[in-house]
This record gives sequence, structure tokens and C-alpha cells, in this order.
Amino acid sequence: MKEQNSDNVTMAVMVIALAVLALSLGDALIKFTSGDFVIWQVFVLRSLLALPVLFVILFVKAPEAFALPPAFSWTVIRSLMLVVMWVVYYLALPELEFSIVAASYYTIPIFLTLFSAILIGDRIRRLGWAAVLLGFLGVLVILRPDPEEFNFYAILPLFAAMLYALAMILTRTKCREVNPIMLSIGLNLGFVFVGVIAAFAISNVPSEEREGFLLAPWVSMGFSEWLAMSLLAVAILIGSLGAAFAYQRASPAILGTVEFAYVGFAVIWGIVFFAEVPDVLKLTGIAMITIAGAMSLRQ
Repeated sequence: MKEQNSDNVTMAVMVIALAVLALSLGDALIKFTSGDFVIWQVFVLRSLLALPVLFVILFVKAPEAFALPPAFSWTVIRSLMLVVMWVVYYLALPELEFSIVAASYYTIPIFLTLFSAILIGDRIRRLGWAAVLLGFLGVLVILRPDPEEFNFYAILPLFAAMLYALAMILTRTKCREVNPIMLSIGLNLGFVFVGVIAAFAISNVPSEEREGFLLAPWVSMGFSEWLAMSLLAVAILIGSLGAAFAYQRASPAILGTVEFAYVGFAVIWGIVFFAEVPDVLKLTGIAMITIAGAMSLRQ
């Protein structure tokens, strides 16, 4: 029995590492193509490619789950919160260095610690409060806020981290009985729904104002565009299903620490794809946030 549990943990760690690798590459591709696509087009087309695969997996693995999930309204709320979270996160990608966005976003465990104490009464030990303080100082070291040079985009990854933490608390308290594949389907349906509504709404914006990652018109799809969208769909599938698989087989404390590999991957992709070389202070801040996240998961 012990060997089986060990094998499960080993497999879970390998799977979550692969999931984080796929998600980091997908987000790097979002940043790389942000001048070519509008965010709503990414949401709709990526999810339309991913959804048939998810339905097939659900049919094979859990055909009994083909029904309105338990806690349906909470599942919808969770999906919409995560869609908003991704909107906020993606809007920051074209404006900031990839490693900085990633490090600020991975303050998630810190917000999980705080919100768990406030909303569901979890007790925070001294290690948890130390993690919160260290993570906050790490963000200050990275962003080095200057009132005269305030960058609105710098706070977006932090807001995204808050939304993700709240969505995960909702998952833990209200959606525990929902099949993980159904949660992924709900999220992708949310991407399609919000993307279509947003695309319809901004179609009424004057054409001279239709520019940027948020408001630009949809681009025509050729081979390279469909290839990029297919890669994004593969990334979201590997990421979402890999996380669901891993968290069913090993403790969040172990896997949450492994997930910080995203920040390391983001530094690598920033150097390779965008020639973004973080300075010593930024690397120090990234290390502080990573250590703080690991501490909060262990507290």
C-alpha cells in the first residue's frame, strides 16, 4: 500500500509539472500573439477546440456525470469568476515582463491563506503570517511602486490572484461534489459565453477605437492562426485536466509547491521568446514570493 501511495504521489508531481509547463507555454504564446488576436477570439476559439475533447473524456471516464452538476449555480459562479480572472491576467501580459506577471500572480497561496481565515475560519499560524508578509515584500521589491510612475497593469496580476484564490475556496466549499472534468467543461463554456457576449458588445464600438488586445476586431484565420489556437487549446487541456488528475492523487501542500515551477518557466520563456532578462532585484522578489508561497502551503 505504501508503494502504491508513493507511486501516486510521484505520478501526481510529474503530471502537475507537465501541466504547469503547458500552461506557461500557452501563456507565453498568448503574450507573443497578443498583437495579432483579440482576447475574446482566443477565449471562444480555444474553448471550442477544447470542449469536444472534454466531452469525449467525460463520456469515457464518467458518463453518469452527463447532467446538470450538483451545486449548479455555484459552478456557474466559479466559472465566471475564473473567466474574469483570466481576462485580468491576460490584459497584463502584453504590458509587463512575463516573469513579473507570473511572480505577481503566484501570490495565490498568500491570498488563499488570508481568505481562508476570513471566509471559512481557517486558523493562520505564525508561519502563515510570515508568508503573507514575505510575499507582500516580494511584490514591493519586484514592482518598486513609484507614485509618479504608477502602472495600472502592475496590479492586474495581483487582482487575478485574488480572484483565483476566491474561486478555489468556492471550489473547496461549494463544488466539492462536482466532477473535475465537468468543472473544466463549465469553465470553457464560460469562456465561450463571455467571449461571444463581449465580441457582440464591442462590435458597436466605433471602428476608429477598435484596437488593442481588448477591443480589436477578430482576425481572419489562416493556417498559422489555427495552429496557434490549436496549441492554446492543447495547453488549456493539459493544464486543466493535469491539475484535476494530480490534485486527486496527492496533497495540495506538495503539488502547490511544485506549481511554483510556473514562475521559473516564465523567467525562461521571457528570456527565450521576449529577451526579458530580469535584474537582481526582480529575481530577489521572485524568490521571495516563491518562498512565501511554499511557506503558506506548509503552514
